[in-house]
Amino acid sequence: MLDIVTFGHPSLKMKSQNVDIFDEELKDLTDKMLEIMYEAPGVGLAAPQIGINKNIFVFDIGEGPNIAVNPISIKVSGKVNFLEGCLSLPGYYWEIERPEYAKLDCLDLKGNKIIYEGDDLLGRVLQHELDHLKGKVLLTCLNRKTRKQALKDISINGFPGKDV
Repeated sequence: MLDIVTFGHPSLKMKSQNVDIFDEELKDLTDKMLEIMYEAPGVGLAAPQIGINKNIFVFDIGEGPNIAVNPISIKVSGKVNFLEGCLSLPGYYWEIERPEYAKLDCLDLKGNKIIYEGDDLLGRVLQHELDHLKGKVLLTCLNRKTRKQALKDISINGFPGKDV
């Protein structure tokens, strides 16, 4: 079984590659990603978070599972602060300012164009998971002083939210 990797793992810093083949193997991977996300529990999981640098993420904000492959473009608007965490930084949460609304063009499991859009939690999840595909973790959203303290806390305390 694949495990969620934590901050410091090389896959979290790498830009992911597009998916070229839309087959049963892709469906199996996204099924496994959904299983891992629900077990965590989380509302989103990007492939780099399980050590696979492919442009895929899954999410469920309480309305059923969704899959995004090869995100093409994102449009955002507004601004909102929200307490945000990450499965790859278990046990830590920070007040993060992000655009409130997001609209993401991507592909489904068959290679057809699909659009996800929304505000509040959905808008945040789309942006958060897209960041992972670009090799960014939540810490990059913090100001310098807060990021420095977060790195210090992680180095001293590890990941208190991760089962050992």
